[in-house]
Amino acid sequence: MGYQIAFISLGCAKNQVNCEQMMASAAAAGHTVQAAPEGADVVVVNTCGFLASACEEAIETILEMAELKRAGQVRKILVTGCMVQRYQKEILHELPEADGVLGTGSYGDIAQAIEEVMDLRLRPCHLGNIHTAGQGGPRILSTPPWYAYLRIAEGCDNHCAYCVIPSLRGRYRSRPREELLEEAVELSSAGVKELLVIAQDITRYGTDLNGEHQLAGLLAELCRLDFRWIRLHYLYPDEITDELIDIIAKEDKILPYLDIPIQHCNNGILKAMNRRDTKAELTALFAKLRARIPGLVLRTSIITGLPGEGEAEFEELCAFLREVRIERAGVFPFSPEEGTRAALMDHVDTEEAQRRAELAVDVQSGIIDEYHESVLGETREVLCEGFDGQMFYGRSYAESPEIDGRIWFDADREVAPGEFVTVRLTGTMDGELTGELAE
Repeated sequence: MGYQIAFISLGCAKNQVNCEQMMASAAAAGHTVQAAPEGADVVVVNTCGFLASACEEAIETILEMAELKRAGQVRKILVTGCMVQRYQKEILHELPEADGVLGTGSYGDIAQAIEEVMDLRLRPCHLGNIHTAGQGGPRILSTPPWYAYLRIAEGCDNHCAYCVIPSLRGRYRSRPREELLEEAVELSSAGVKELLVIAQDITRYGTDLNGEHQLAGLLAELCRLDFRWIRLHYLYPDEITDELIDIIAKEDKILPYLDIPIQHCNNGILKAMNRRDTKAELTALFAKLRARIPGLVLRTSIITGLPGEGEAEFEELCAFLREVRIERAGVFPFSPEEGTRAALMDHVDTEEAQRRAELAVDVQSGIIDEYHESVLGETREVLCEGFDGQMFYGRSYAESPEIDGRIWFDADREVAPGEFVTVRLTGTMDGELTGELAE
């Protein structure tokens, strides 16, 4: 018997891919996947568990679904993903609203769990091996039709002191290249124009298979397919090879936009956090990338208030940001996550970490404003994503979906979502670029 199933995915793009795979599995089992939770037999809440704040968001979402269940608009709630993997016992004992759970090693069990949860006698609990769980399989895309994610690996072997991901996602394991290329061909055939290559660490791709870095070779093959843009997310600084830099610089389809999380620049903090870089190495890497990749836009992640950060170390971080002038940065206050080594180290209190995060955001805002000023007058290829009633909006190579801003532009004709147009950049509005169609 087929049921009506709704999916809610929280957290990162990698989680979204898992959700898309579960949607396809449910549909293949004869169930109907619907967008809204109202009227669903089962609502699947795919959770993030990376930070305490993400768990709080997940719990709030589950409780919202429980309200719908009490109102008779939802019959069952299945909770899946990283929060389940991290707090499985607590969820089972303290969240009676959850009618069943699936950990990150058991996404493939979703169809079975739906059948079990609809059997009033069962409360399914699937917690498979996170180190060996399958990664491939059909997907029902939940992104707009013009872009999609290609997850090339699962897990992480970096074991940064502040991070719980290895315990939630398992050891690093690359997907076979042939499997990735088959999936990429399907995405290209479906009309995807922007392919976002993602993993916890894409630069390590292939090293677990034969000891060699294989990302450059994979990208060369992806560039032969009918994508307009290929965007790279999460490159670890110490794994960026000259071969990889060469292909990014050479291939027009690979966008000169690199997301390289550094977290900090102070050598003592980096070492304590089990990062494998030094400040000098980071500075040299960014200089080399800018010299070899014309028009490069960098994105990074910064954590303020890490163990070992006093006022001097924080000032050093701000000075580093001003010197290196990274165009995009997500700044986060340190969160002492249960089960991590960093949580046991001395660190500033939450309020001070938040204060420093706000100061770092101010520094970064000045850098972004100066970058925007420097590109005014240029023309950019923009992927249109919509119209708000007054202006069209979209993204250039310098803006990744969901995490960066937009480019707003006027046009004297209709521009369809998913269409590439040339826009002359003429100004800024609320920290985003504005322009006009230049044809």
